[in-house]
Amino acid sequence: MSSNAGFGTMWRAASRVGSALAARTGDRRARRRGLLAAAAVAMFVSGGAVTAYAMQSDGAPSDRAAIEAIVRSYILEHPEIIPEAIERLKAKQVAGKVAAHRSELETPYKGAWEGAEAPRVTLVAFMDYACGYCRASLPDLARLLKENPDLRIVYRELPVITQDSVGAAKVSLLAAEEGRFPAFHQAMYAAGNVQPDSVVKAAGKAGIDAAKARAAIRDDGGDEAIMQNIRLAQALGAEGTPLFVVGDQVFNGSVGYETLKEAIEKSRKSG
Repeated sequence: MSSNAGFGTMWRAASRVGSALAARTGDRRARRRGLLAAAAVAMFVSGGAVTAYAMQSDGAPSDRAAIEAIVRSYILEHPEIIPEAIERLKAKQVAGKVAAHRSELETPYKGAWEGAEAPRVTLVAFMDYACGYCRASLPDLARLLKENPDLRIVYRELPVITQDSVGAAKVSLLAAEEGRFPAFHQAMYAAGNVQPDSVVKAAGKAGIDAAKARAAIRDDGGDEAIMQNIRLAQALGAEGTPLFVVGDQVFNGSVGYETLKEAIEKSRKSG
C-alpha cells in the first residue's frame, strides 16, 4: 500500500469515528470533536498526531474517553497501520539528523568528490578501502553519475575494518589535497587490499609521490577529517560501510542501483 493510498484509506476509516461519536451524542460540537479525532488517527501515520490531539484537547472528559475508545478499537481492528506509523516516525527522525548535519555532509574534503560542480542532488558515500561491499558499489555509483549530470558524489573516508584501512584513508586524503582523488580511489579498490605496499602502489598509479604516501601511512597523529567522518556516521546511525546519504534518506550497506536511483529522483523532486 502506497503512503498516499494508505493515508486515504485510513482517513476514510477514521472519519467514521466522527460519525460514531455524533451518533452517540447528537451534538454538533461532539461531531466536530469526533472529526478532529478522526484526523488524529489519519494524521498519526503521517506524523501529525500531536497536533490533531491538541486541536481536540478542549473536549469534555467523557467525549475524550469515547474518542479514545473508538480510536483504540480501530487500531486493534487494523494493526497494519502500526508498522507504517513506525516507519514514518523513523523516516522523520532520520531526516532530522540529516538536516542537522547537511552542510558538513555535503561539503567535500578538498577534491574528494566526483560529478557536477553545481549539483542539484548530492549523494554522500562513507566507504572503507577494505570493504568488499564498497567495491561492489562502484559500478552502481559510476552508472548513476553517467545518467545524472546534476549529481555529485561526495566521498567520506570511514576506515573501520582494519588498522591498515586508516593508512589507506590518510593517503586518500592526500590524494584529495593534490587533486588526484578519483584516480587513487579507483586504483585503491582495484588493488583488492589495504596493505601498505598496495596503498603506495595505488598512490603511484594516481601520480602521488611514493615518499609522501609512505609518510601519510606512518603518521600516527589523529586526522581531524577522519574523526569528523566517524562522528557524522555515528550521528546517522551507521552500521558499517558503505553508508549512503541522499536527500533526507540514509542507507546502510550496498543497497544497489535501483534504491539509490529512486532516492536521487526523490531528492531532485523535493528540491
